[in-house]
Amino acid sequence: MADQVLENGNPMAGGGLPVAEPPHSIAQARVDDKGRLKLPAEFAGYLKEIGVNKVFITTVDMELVRIYPTSLWNANEIFAENASELKEDVDDIVYLAKYYGGDSDIDPQGRVLIPSELRKELSLESQPVWIDCQRNGRINVATKSVHEARIHRAKADLIEKKKRVERNGFK
Repeated sequence: MADQVLENGNPMAGGGLPVAEPPHSIAQARVDDKGRLKLPAEFAGYLKEIGVNKVFITTVDMELVRIYPTSLWNANEIFAENASELKEDVDDIVYLAKYYGGDSDIDPQGRVLIPSELRKELSLESQPVWIDCQRNGRINVATKSVHEARIHRAKADLIEKKKRVERNGFK
């Protein structure tokens, strides 16, 4: 199957079921001195399984790197073309994403090249990063400071958070 995405952004097979289960964990990786990010095996394997061999790498918030299957990024561009109420906001985000973004093939070792402007802006070179995968196929890459801030926020008032979400159906 070639890099196919339905309206909701989920990679799907003919029967409407996800082609592959995305990784559920957060994995640590590193951006090397040449700007390449070696995707952990489960992430590279997931992308391969859903037929993705080319990605668009960017940011939309100047905090996280987003690795989009090309078809998913194309869906964002279609959304941008049709956005009316949010036109100015969407145009600004897409402009920023294109400025810092770039296309990358996934090489045989599971590496992608982070665009140089994005690497510089987010101080990514020769740094550890934390990676998680969204159900729509997008992969988020967080720097150490963003990851640590998110862990700190997640731990704050954790017992109360757990009670609230369990009352609302979290198993």
